[in-house]
Amino acid sequence: MTIQRIENGPRFCRVLSHNGVVYLAGMTADDTSNGVIQQTRDTLAKIDHFLAKAGSDKTKLLTAVIWLRDISDFDSMNTVWDEWIDRSAMPVRATVEARLAGDSYRVEIMVTAAA
Repeated sequence: MTIQRIENGPRFCRVLSHNGVVYLAGMTADDTSNGVIQQTRDTLAKIDHFLAKAGSDKTKLLTAVIWLRDISDFDSMNTVWDEWIDRSAMPVRATVEARLAGDSYRVEIMVTAAA
């Protein structure tokens, strides 16, 4: 069985594909000066980019885990999510409030998808 690693770094691999499943590390926006709406847009664009690098896309999502710095951002984040997601291919999903890596991060999203 082959494991394909994309952007294998010193601490973690950004994308890993194994046995027909693509695993993405937690993704965040590069520009954290924006609020949760723009950070969610930027994060989902990154997810699109890395899924494509692994030969997949959002229509093949299996799971999504979303961490919000403040759960009061839930509705704002969902506005962007609802615009982005393919309604015919919904993944299972969990959303929780969590302390993120830095105070400026508003959202982090990790997904798995079929290859």
